[in-house]
Amino acid sequence: MATTPEKLLLRLEWKVVRRLDGRLQGAHRTAHRGSGIDFTGLRPYGDGDDARHIDWNVTARLDEPHLRVFTEDRELTVWLVLDRSASMLAGPPGRGKHDVLAELALVLARLFGRGGNRVGALLFDTGMLRVVPPGTSRRHALRIGAELARTAATARGGATTDLAEMLDAAGRLARRRALVVVLSDFIGDGDWERSLQRLARRHEVVALRIVDTADDVLPEAGLIVVEDAETGEQLVVDSADPLLRVRFREAVDARDARLAAGMRRAGVPVHRVDTDRDLAEALVEVVARTRDRSP
Repeated sequence: MATTPEKLLLRLEWKVVRRLDGRLQGAHRTAHRGSGIDFTGLRPYGDGDDARHIDWNVTARLDEPHLRVFTEDRELTVWLVLDRSASMLAGPPGRGKHDVLAELALVLARLFGRGGNRVGALLFDTGMLRVVPPGTSRRHALRIGAELARTAATARGGATTDLAEMLDAAGRLARRRALVVVLSDFIGDGDWERSLQRLARRHEVVALRIVDTADDVLPEAGLIVVEDAETGEQLVVDSADPLLRVRFREAVDARDARLAAGMRRAGVPVHRVDTDRDLAEALVEVVARTRDRSP
């Protein structure tokens, strides 16, 4: 029987969230503040101040220029962009890429929500888009988990993931500056680099690349059936063929190099999360690397 979002979140809160609470909040430095502002008072205008903030009614009454002073809200809106395409089904039962994505999404929603930030989710498969509007509560994290369970139950193959379409959808959804966390294996088609650059110009973007051993390693087991993770197309190959193994390794290396170069040109940090890795350790490493990149 599949684990319910409530049971999964309880387990993750005990094993992961408690270990990470306090590390993520404040560890992710960002130049983008929240969108809300609170009026805190008035003060005399000085050289270099923004004239657009002058309160003209007060200025006329006191016969001296005065500024309206605001305190900017530091809370973030966080969007989780969740790849639910067919290639995310790869991996062993209970620990496939879609399972790890669900755990990451629940942990991040809970951690950011506990800090007062609003977390929304975009669940994407080619031809299908589901959106969970931003919220903060534990119940809201469970709502994201429920949508993840629904998309897992209706997963289908036959079309490659259009990564550009997924990133463009995130750009349309996040109208105000936000932290956008993309969770995907980044296996798919489309000129995604331009879409990523557009998204990164308006928002702070972080990529969590979820990888299973099957993505990188061809098992040496004689004749095997190889299936395209996205389309479901199957082909019988001799996995012991040295030339085939060399070509497979070259293709994997070329794919990784293209991904790294595209992320670098867009200025987006990409963190690898292997399906066989302890989730808390992986996220601690993400936070540490984020700190290292911060000015």
